[in-house]
Amino acid sequence: MLAQDLLSNTVVPLKTSDSGVLALSLMEEYKTTHLPIVHSGIYYGLVSEADIYSYNKFEEPIGAHPIQQNNLFITNDQHIYDVLEKIYENKLTLLPVLDDKDHYLGSIIISELILKWTEISGINNPGGIIVLEMNVRDYSLAEIAQIVESNNKKIINSFVNTFSDSTRIEVTLKLNSPDIEDVLKTFMRYNYQIQASYTEADLNENLSDRYDSLMNYLNI
Repeated sequence: MLAQDLLSNTVVPLKTSDSGVLALSLMEEYKTTHLPIVHSGIYYGLVSEADIYSYNKFEEPIGAHPIQQNNLFITNDQHIYDVLEKIYENKLTLLPVLDDKDHYLGSIIISELILKWTEISGINNPGGIIVLEMNVRDYSLAEIAQIVESNNKKIINSFVNTFSDSTRIEVTLKLNSPDIEDVLKTFMRYNYQIQASYTEADLNENLSDRYDSLMNYLNI
């Protein structure tokens, strides 16, 4: 999935003539702390709530504000992983998307991105979750998949989490079945360290609550 597939129809960009007061009002409406500035279809930069308060001249046009974040954007043909990386590295609530001529196409809002990621990653599909811990040199997705498939299950999605100053990793597996007991037993026979596992009942009780809490936070 590319950035152009993640564009939101919600956000209207700021014009250079818009005031800081209007910008703050729109940020509150859109539930973001960033907004793009666009003039005649050309992207000028990304202004944050903190930038406006720091400048402390709320009635002045946004175009008069010192905009230092004019490099915070992504092109329409970049992958969703690039989008996630850019948002994470810069702690953004919104990411502008441009074409190859620097024309503004739209923006990606983090709350809508999370919903889209939930759809494409299979997180909201029925199935159990298994979290394995191992040394990075012992990691083999082929072997892990073979163990899962030997029990007539499939891996819908997998994530690898690394730790700084450590060779240990966590491998999180989402399976296509809520019945994972046989898979767990096979992993134990192969001496895999199972850090956690979640059945369908666990997921309905815990993960759904956490997801709802996250979405409530984003809508504050």
